Amino acid sequence: MTGTLYIVGTPIGNLGDISPRAVATLEKADFVAAEDTRVTLKLLTHLGLQRPLVSYYEHNKAESGAAILRRLLAGESCALVTDAGMPAISDPGEDLVRLCAENGVPVLVVPGPSAVISALALSGLPTGRFTFEGFLSVNKSARFEHLDSLRRETRTMVFYEAPHKLSGTLRDMLEVLGDRPVALCRELTKLHEETVRTTLARAAAYYAENAPRGEYVLVVAGAAEPPEPAASLEEAVAMALELRASGMSLKDAAKRASQRTGVPKNAIYDAAVGK
Repeated sequence: MTGTLYIVGTPIGNLGDISPRAVATLEKADFVAAEDTRVTLKLLTHLGLQRPLVSYYEHNKAESGAAILRRLLAGESCALVTDAGMPAISDPGEDLVRLCAENGVPVLVVPGPSAVISALALSGLPTGRFTFEGFLSVNKSARFEHLDSLRRETRTMVFYEAPHKLSGTLRDMLEVLGDRPVALCRELTKLHEETVRTTLARAAAYYAENAPRGEYVLVVAGAAEPPEPAASLEEAVAMALELRASGMSLKDAAKRASQRTGVPKNAIYDAAVGK
């Protein structure tokens, strides 16, 4: 009989946020797979627990994941944790979960704190629909390509960012996305927790002069929904044809009809050609 992989959420700052179920799961697991064993050892010591630890992180996930799978298939249970928050979210734990699923190993979740959800709740921005974008690439072209793909994204967007990269990230966001509301959530659940609700332009100007401190979650407003056309394409074309009949060029007529109706001018022009 195979063992079970438990995905265990751990505190993102305040150790008081760990749940009784998370503590019980860590206590009963045969071993704990940790992003950084030193960080997890501090948590276990705080909880008065002693459990065998194995290292599982981005640069050893292939080798360590295979070793963990062998132990699970042999019947042992494993608690997967990250340094803070939910494992497998912007985290190599997703590969271990996939490996277990492919090999018939049960995977159960023990929910815990999440910086993404916490920041959304604090942001004051729309939360009904959102997209989590994780960390932007340190490569400039890849970063701009990522941001450019979000230019017309209407959902609220959530990013993680380190303090030494924050100023540049805000500057790049402003350049690509334009000025829009943003909430900067810093040191969530910790002593110096702070949420600043401002705009990308103001934030970029402020942090160009003031050094950021602590880890940040950025919650950025989505693009405005495009306005609904005030008329159908057929009505817009008819308007353009009337304007052309009065002496206006078709190009200018299509532009004027577009301004009045909200229908794209290219669509009006293309439909009116030949009429």
